[in-house]
Amino acid sequence: MRLVQLKDASGATRVAAVEGERLRLLDGCGSVYELAREALAEGRALREVARERAGSETLEYDPIYRLESEWRLLAPFTHPEPARCLVTGTGLTHKASADNRQAMHHNPAEISDSMRMYLMGLEGGHPAPGKVGISPEWFYKGCGTIVRAHGEPLVSPVFAGDGGEEPEIAGVYVIDDAGRPRRVGMAMSNEFSDHVTEKKNYLYLACSKLRTCSLGPELAVDPDFSDVPGTVSVERGGTVLWSQPIASGEAHMSHTLANLEHHHFKYEAHRRPGDAHIYFFGADAFSYGAGLVLQDGDVMEIAFQGFGRPLRNPIRVEKGPEEFVEVLPV
Repeated sequence: MRLVQLKDASGATRVAAVEGERLRLLDGCGSVYELAREALAEGRALREVARERAGSETLEYDPIYRLESEWRLLAPFTHPEPARCLVTGTGLTHKASADNRQAMHHNPAEISDSMRMYLMGLEGGHPAPGKVGISPEWFYKGCGTIVRAHGEPLVSPVFAGDGGEEPEIAGVYVIDDAGRPRRVGMAMSNEFSDHVTEKKNYLYLACSKLRTCSLGPELAVDPDFSDVPGTVSVERGGTVLWSQPIASGEAHMSHTLANLEHHHFKYEAHRRPGDAHIYFFGADAFSYGAGLVLQDGDVMEIAFQGFGRPLRNPIRVEKGPEEFVEVLPV
C-alpha cells in the first residue's frame, strides 16, 4: 500500500491511497499521522485502518503529480506540530558514499576517518536479530518545517557553498503512548546537502546538513527494503544532464535496518510519546561526486523501485550578500 497527502484549493488536507492512475480519498482522515495514531489506539495495522476508510471518491493522479491541478501534493507525512518531528539521518552506509567522502577529505592512498566508519559498519553493523551492533554515523537536519513536497524547490541559501541532491530512502516513525518507536512506512527522499562546505573540513558535515529536504511523493507502508534499485538524475532546461543507477536496501548497506533504528531510538529523548521522526538511511551516489555543479532551476529526480512515482524538486539558489544576523538582548 502507498499513501499520499494532498490539499484542495481551500487548503483542506486529505489522505489518499494510490491505485494505479488514480488516488482514492480516505474518508474522515486529514493526515497520515492521524491515521497512524488511530491504528495505534485500536491496536490494528495501518493498512487495515486505511482500507476501512477508503471512500468512493477518486482523483486522476497525473495532473496532480504534474502540478497542473487545484489539488497539490504535500509531503506524504507531516506532524500537526512540525517542531515535534525530528529530521535526522545516517551517512556512510553505502560504499559509493564512503568513497565520495574519502575523496573529499583525504589522500586516496590512506584510509580516512569516514572510510573507517564505513568499514566499522561492515564489520559490526549486521548483528544477529535482537543484538546490538556497532553505532553508525548520525546527523541532525532540523525539524518538520524543513521538509518539502514533490515539486517544491529545495533552497541553497546565500551562505552555502552549493546545494546538491542526495537520493535516499527515509523511514517515517511515530512514538506511541508507551514511548515505543513505531515505523509508519518509508518514502523516497532527497536529503539535499552542501557538499562544498562539507569538503572544506569534515567537521563542517554537521552544518552542511542544515538545509531543506524533500520526501515522497508517496509513503510506502511496510515496503520490501531488502534490495531496492533506482535511478537519480539532474535535468537542466528540460534535458537530462546527468543520470546514474543507484541501489539501496539492506543488501547494499553496511548496517541492518534494525541496527540503525536501535541506535537512533536508544536515546530517551527520541522516544517521547506523540513525536514523529523522519530518518534518512544514506545515499548510494550523487551528482557532486561526478563533478556536477547544480544551477538555479535544475531539477533533481529520484526514483526507487516499489516506492511510487519519482520525486522531483527544482533547486533554487539564493543570490546576494549574506546578511548578518544580530542577536539582541531581551
